[in-house]
Amino acid sequence: MKNIITKEILDNAFTYDEFKELINYLNKSNKTTGNIQSEKNIYFTKLNTERVKRIEKTTVLNDELKKELDKIQSQFVILVIAEAWCGDVAQNIPPLKTISDYNPKIEVKIILRDDNPEIMDQFLTNGSRSIPVFLLIRKDTLDVIGTWGPRPDPAQQIMREAKLQPDYSHEEAVKNIQLWYAKDRTRTFQKELADFLKTISAD
Repeated sequence: MKNIITKEILDNAFTYDEFKELINYLNKSNKTTGNIQSEKNIYFTKLNTERVKRIEKTTVLNDELKKELDKIQSQFVILVIAEAWCGDVAQNIPPLKTISDYNPKIEVKIILRDDNPEIMDQFLTNGSRSIPVFLLIRKDTLDVIGTWGPRPDPAQQIMREAKLQPDYSHEEAVKNIQLWYAKDRTRTFQKELADFLKTISAD
């Protein structure tokens, strides 16, 4: 995979806590991230703030994922392409904080999609700028060794099936995906990440 990540990009990226601080500031200013400052996006940014708080409190790493994290001895960065209004971002970045706390060799950094189109366009999902996208990067070489996103496969399947319906409603599909997240409680995300880390340790 072509290496387009530079040290400058990582140095200027938000930490997880800095990203939360940015969102809190934007909420107070009645704004959001990204190019579209719509009432809907501003509303979802505020809603996502509460989602993040809830998921941070309830996320517990499973034994399978902890086993794979214990094997990680090199320094890695998970670079997230995100926007504050995105529901899938809110659902999937809190577990990364828990993972980084468990194994500090994995650092979490976040960049905004609309501010970094040249990076986003290298990691499209079926030609779409879907987010979040997680890039797993070796810190010493800056090589991108894998990607994940924009959502766990069962949630992605809900969206795929919805788009096949003649009366497709994006809002309804998003609602169903959020209901799936609430029931799943990060279990599928953790399994998908554990499976990916197994391929790294096998190298």
